[in-house]
Amino acid sequence: MKYKYKIENLDCANCAKELENHLNKDPNLKNVSCNFSKSTLTLETTLTKNIKKYVSKKSKEVEPDVTILELNENIDAKNKMKKDIIILIIGLLLILLSHLFNQNKIINEILSIAALIVLLSKTAIKAIKMLIKSHTINENMLISISCIGAFLIGKEMEGLMVIFLYQIGKILESLALNNSRKSISNLMDIKADYACVLRDNEQVIVSPEDVKIGETIIVKKGEKIPLDGIIIKGNSKLNNSSLTGESKLVNVKEQDEVLSGTINMGNILKIKVTKDYENSTVAQILELVENASDKKAKTENFVSHAAKIYTPVVLILSIIVFITYPIFFDYTVKEALNIALTYLVISCPCAIAISIPLSYFSGIGVSSKNGILIKGSDYLDNLRKLNTIIFDKTGTITTGNFEELNLIILDNEYSKNDIINYYVKGESLSNHPIGKSIVKYFAKKTNTKDVKNFKEISGKGISYEIDTTKVKIGSAEFVKSKQFVNGIFLKVDNKIIAKIDLKDKIKSNSKKVISELKKHNIKTMMFTGDKKEIAEEIAEKVNIDEVKYELLPNQKYNELLKEMNKDNNLVGFVGDGINDAPSIVASNIGFSMGNIGSSSAIEASDVVIIDDDLDKIRQAIDISKYTTKIIKENLIFSIGTKIIILILTSMNLASMAYAVFADTGVTVLTILNTTRILKHKIK
Repeated sequence: MKYKYKIENLDCANCAKELENHLNKDPNLKNVSCNFSKSTLTLETTLTKNIKKYVSKKSKEVEPDVTILELNENIDAKNKMKKDIIILIIGLLLILLSHLFNQNKIINEILSIAALIVLLSKTAIKAIKMLIKSHTINENMLISISCIGAFLIGKEMEGLMVIFLYQIGKILESLALNNSRKSISNLMDIKADYACVLRDNEQVIVSPEDVKIGETIIVKKGEKIPLDGIIIKGNSKLNNSSLTGESKLVNVKEQDEVLSGTINMGNILKIKVTKDYENSTVAQILELVENASDKKAKTENFVSHAAKIYTPVVLILSIIVFITYPIFFDYTVKEALNIALTYLVISCPCAIAISIPLSYFSGIGVSSKNGILIKGSDYLDNLRKLNTIIFDKTGTITTGNFEELNLIILDNEYSKNDIINYYVKGESLSNHPIGKSIVKYFAKKTNTKDVKNFKEISGKGISYEIDTTKVKIGSAEFVKSKQFVNGIFLKVDNKIIAKIDLKDKIKSNSKKVISELKKHNIKTMMFTGDKKEIAEEIAEKVNIDEVKYELLPNQKYNELLKEMNKDNNLVGFVGDGINDAPSIVASNIGFSMGNIGSSSAIEASDVVIIDDDLDKIRQAIDISKYTTKIIKENLIFSIGTKIIILILTSMNLASMAYAVFADTGVTVLTILNTTRILKHKIK
């Protein structure tokens, strides 16, 4: 079974990675994912008893101070922060007192050592535990060695200043990180806390997870809709901004489908539940976002791998500096040791290790807030690199709602009502946009219990039987029509008796979106199963660069592979997530338009557009570029600052106070810079 826990007292993203790797080696655990940005731990296990206790025990083998909590448990973060501040104040008072007794060497030494013990003990204990239990050296060890080393060479005040500034930095870092996590959580605050369900004519408040399909829920003004369903009484206006990013209210009435996570802004609604919580829109969105950090970008993976060897290398470099400077340069042993110790403080990789994964997760959070579900930081990173985007036609470039529909009867032995009944019976069981449009257009309820041997042949049509009657609905090729070419044909017992001519409507923003993508030097293509004249007419109207027509799903797939095989061509494919699933999966980045309730759409694609808005593709690319911009700024600033202070330290021109700024100061500033992603306004 799959389990999820909160995890507290992790120092950095590298610690989270170390913990994840350690737990994945345990034979009783698998698919362990430790997310530093969200402070969560997910895993699968066959164990049935004391799972949290077992995971906690195994976690402490590499992270002794880590705490594993249930999702509904909380640690008093304010109380923990108060303790850290009290320790800081006590340490500062001891430092000031030691300064006052500067003339009395013994008292000065005692007070200085006391201040060091108070300020350094927590960090040093962590370092020793990590060294003993997991044989690893992290920033706690580097800081501890630097402070103790400063005392040994007679620079007590400098050592105390390092740990004092370091502790201030860690408090500020914790505040900045918690604020970022809170902002991301607020972006995804779409789940209703409760559901008001009608049971035995009484309103009962329960958890959304406890409501069953078919039950009736009541949603009052200002409340979130807790579960997907159909309105059975009432009309109102809904705020869909939490799902789509659009602030415009949507009118709804009886028999309209509503999605969980939207807010009722008007009258009381009675809703019949059509999906349990596990399969609801809210649950699917939250699961996608929760799992998004598991698919890491190359930059993030590089940082994770580099951090493993970074700290030992820095330690070795410091030893080399200590040994070589007195031999080859005009430095005393004391000066060389001071430089080496300062190196240790400067070189802590926290700023990069924290800000990069936090940047990607912020980008994914902002995308979700705007109705764009990106399944991983690798996809978010690759969006900016797309140079070709291939669109399906129906439901993507066009609305998929065939408002202009013309029924032509080819055999007068059948009544219009019989023909409509044949169409509706078959298409009611289809998920294809054309089938849905036909059912919606005729607006006729039908019983499909007598339908047998129903088959849907992707890209061609459907077939089924009623009693001994064999029915086929689909393209001219599918029903083997020789007289007509275009249309959706109805064939009953080897005789074509009717056809439907459809005219799809182009989405209002399709042309503008295609134009915007071209401005970003992205080549646009359209793959469709439609006939040449229809395909070329649509392509010309929206100004698509290239169109390929009369393609079956497998032919779309083969044409896609040809495009992907071109040099340095990163290809995105946009489809409905059902018939185009092979192409969506095969592309570098697969987009599914709408159909948020369709599991095939969600499973096949890398990016899910909730509200069918084609412009969200451009917005996703914009978020990707902005996230990368922030990551580059953080990398340049953090690495640049460290290099400058390392050079100054090498020349004995920088004290340990500068080194602390290069570590914790830079970390705080990069976290604050990362929060700009959360406030980014998409053009």
